[in-house]
Amino acid sequence: MTSFKINSEYIELIKLLKACGVAENGGHAQAMVDAGDIRVNGEIEKRKRAKLKPGDKVETPQGSITIE
Repeated sequence: MTSFKINSEYIELIKLLKACGVAENGGHAQAMVDAGDIRVNGEIEKRKRAKLKPGDKVETPQGSITIE
């Protein structure tokens, strides 16, 4: 499990996937979300721009990320 610290109120899901290196670029991040490969707090997330806040847990095929 990895943790990702944000300095603002939230981070959008596709931006997090790019920043953590899970996705190569924005198009790849969007494709992962569209395919249902991403879960947020245990639920499949279909919103590309879902606002993630500290305490949220994102599960990807490469592992999980906790927002701090």
